[in-house]
Amino acid sequence: METAPNLTPVLGRYFERTWSHGEGHRLFDTDGRAYLDFANGIAVTALGHRHPRVTAAIHEQVDKLVGPINAIGFTAPISELATALAATFPDPLDSVMFLNSGSEAIDGALKFARRVTGRPGIIAFRGGFHGRTFGATSVTTSNLNYRTGYEPLLPGVYFAPYPMAYPKFGGDEEAASLASLAILGSLLSTVVSPSTVGAILIEPVLGEGGYVPAPASFLQALRALADDYGILLIADEVQSGYGRTGAMWAFEHAGIVPDVVCVAKAIANGLPLSAIVSSRNLQERWGRGAHGSTFGGNPVACAAGLAVLATIAEEGLVANARARGTELMTGLGKIAAEDDRIGDIRGLGLMVGVEFTRDRATGEPDGTLPDRLMAASADAGLLVLTCGAQHEVIRWIPPLDVTAAEVAEAVEIFGEALAGIPRD
Repeated sequence: METAPNLTPVLGRYFERTWSHGEGHRLFDTDGRAYLDFANGIAVTALGHRHPRVTAAIHEQVDKLVGPINAIGFTAPISELATALAATFPDPLDSVMFLNSGSEAIDGALKFARRVTGRPGIIAFRGGFHGRTFGATSVTTSNLNYRTGYEPLLPGVYFAPYPMAYPKFGGDEEAASLASLAILGSLLSTVVSPSTVGAILIEPVLGEGGYVPAPASFLQALRALADDYGILLIADEVQSGYGRTGAMWAFEHAGIVPDVVCVAKAIANGLPLSAIVSSRNLQERWGRGAHGSTFGGNPVACAAGLAVLATIAEEGLVANARARGTELMTGLGKIAAEDDRIGDIRGLGLMVGVEFTRDRATGEPDGTLPDRLMAASADAGLLVLTCGAQHEVIRWIPPLDVTAAEVAEAVEIFGEALAGIPRD
């Protein structure tokens, strides 16, 4: 008998287990078994489950006000979170519009760019994932199934290659950056004029497409290109933001400032909330009533968001992500030294991808082993997820407050699970 016969069969799931509750960094199934949760609802529960400060903030706010009030005025949690969130960004990013999901933030940002610039063109990058709504699907290419059957999508969207150093460039980030920029330049000189492009949209770390950090030189070149032609540079930080990469925002690694940043996932540690962040000047040009949301900026979600930001700051979790990420990369590197099925280990902070190959010399991706390894790791008590066009990558997204002991435990489970899978 099906576990949930009335739930839609459309939603994909990594596991068929039924979950009971979460506690700290462990997720428990209905049989009472605990799993070290390094999946976090795909980078959502960045402070783990039932975090005491977040939970207390939620309970306190529920007793005061739950329903949406944005259309009729203001309330403290929403205004205070806007101020606290804006304070994490460099100038001139100082204005926040709250929405509900990453997809919704992307859709809003695309509308924003077209209206503010008066230009229809949008440049996105191959392998990017930006969401499932119509606009977000139009700029998503991480999986063909996400687009199949929905054409025609938004017009005026053009794709350039993301600078993926492995395997084509042997891990040489600068070579990958130069090659991608050359193709982007050709696109702008032969297919679409820069004068008709309103936005360049990029994930500073490619998410669903394989956990690939964009080289700093590439992001810097995009910033210069956008400046030269009056194009808005939009950073999709839905998965890479909130200290995940060892900086509060992944774009900071490149020393640039985007015009627009899309935020979601970890913002409220499990409650639905997202945001579009830009300068006030740009949002004033967007215009009053140009966009909106009934539920965006729910007071309970914003109360949780305040607790999340306070915890990240007071417990030094951005620094913790850097330190624990180094330990994770070191541990995974030791496994790779003993198993040549691992072709590449890459990432920033606690956003790490392990790519599997059929042949390390050629870099031919193995799209079968990671799914088997994900299942074997779960059976052994560790939750990690796959990503990449062929599911050739295992992605690691531990909680930001993960401990060194938990990282060591996870690496040991992972290594033993991999060793237990025979070669084809």
